[in-house]
Amino acid sequence: MPNRITPLRISAYTATSAVGIGKASLLAALEQSRSGLRANDFVDETSGHAPPPPLPTWIGRVDGLEALRLPEALAAWDCRNNRLAWLGLEADGFRDAVAAAREKHGPARVAVILGTSTSSIGETEAAYTRLDAEGAFPADQRRPRVHTPHSLSLFVQEALGLEGPNETISTACSSSAKAFASAERLIRLGLIDAAVVGGVDTLCGSVLYGFNSLELVSTRPCRPFDAERDGISLGEAAGFALLERADEGEVGGTDARLLLLGYGEASDAHHMSTPHPQGLGAERALDDALARAGVAPADIGYINMHGTASTKNDEVEGALVKRRFPATTHASSTKGFTGHTLGAAGIVEAVVSLLALETGLLPGTINTTALDAECGPQIRLEPARADVRLALSNSFGFGGNNCSLIFGKDIPA
Repeated sequence: MPNRITPLRISAYTATSAVGIGKASLLAALEQSRSGLRANDFVDETSGHAPPPPLPTWIGRVDGLEALRLPEALAAWDCRNNRLAWLGLEADGFRDAVAAAREKHGPARVAVILGTSTSSIGETEAAYTRLDAEGAFPADQRRPRVHTPHSLSLFVQEALGLEGPNETISTACSSSAKAFASAERLIRLGLIDAAVVGGVDTLCGSVLYGFNSLELVSTRPCRPFDAERDGISLGEAAGFALLERADEGEVGGTDARLLLLGYGEASDAHHMSTPHPQGLGAERALDDALARAGVAPADIGYINMHGTASTKNDEVEGALVKRRFPATTHASSTKGFTGHTLGAAGIVEAVVSLLALETGLLPGTINTTALDAECGPQIRLEPARADVRLALSNSFGFGGNNCSLIFGKDIPA
């Protein structure tokens, strides 16, 4: 088992999704059990390209991205994914918090570590619909910085004026959760003092038609852990958190109220798109997170489950939570609010977990009406309120990529 780690202060955090911009919109939706999903109206609007009709599914789409314009100095980075990143950075004073960290530590001591599954691939799809006679991109699409999978992290680093290490993590749906783990390692090794972590993913043809070809997309709003669940609802989102080394004596004080306490990462090594049937990789990630945080399952007050509403994922995760946690633990999936935001799911659900710690609101699981009998009593359909000190967030991705994060508040030194 890994050793306990020194907690890291979470100085700022934010998320923008289908339920709105910033934490207040997300919190309001969670309180009201209000979904941001809508009947699919996403089509390829590339000029001169005749798109196929929208797939018959439901999506978590962020309003206003088509009309949003980046500042002139950043205009060369324009694409749907970077526009959503900019919208997310503007929320909750996040850019100001990063500016303060940049001033405190120096721009070379603040890293950018972001997760994404497809980055700006939607813009690349658009470029391929307009190849010229020689098979080359049109002149306005000859922008290699936009078409690289590293585009998101490069854009955010420039937008924030940072000069530290810059990582893009692309491990499907665990991507932005694993960004927290990478940041902890860099800070612990003394390579940086702070890190912007998070992730952004946007809707595009590759995502919608790719998941549809795998027969994983539902024609209804997703129903996590429902006995009749039949697939996921895809969504888009941006989320960020600022991690900093807690100053001496700060842990346990009012300036370090929210903390990253532990993380666990594991690989199933079982199948490209199906989890291990006994959840061995997921359980290994859970055990490592508990060990690094120095806590037991009974200490966890809230679990944000990966809960995609796919048959196998929910079956395996539901069984894991049932056998490892007390019946009194409140667990839920929030995919019914935002849709499955893929590479951004880890950060969005980390933000939900941090809001649970900060406000005492423990979300329910919406759209679900009859829980699968194989699930335990931990999974709740209705929201509740409780003063919890520890929250767990699970993120599991294709290829058996598993990541569990543990956050805490007001932890004694």
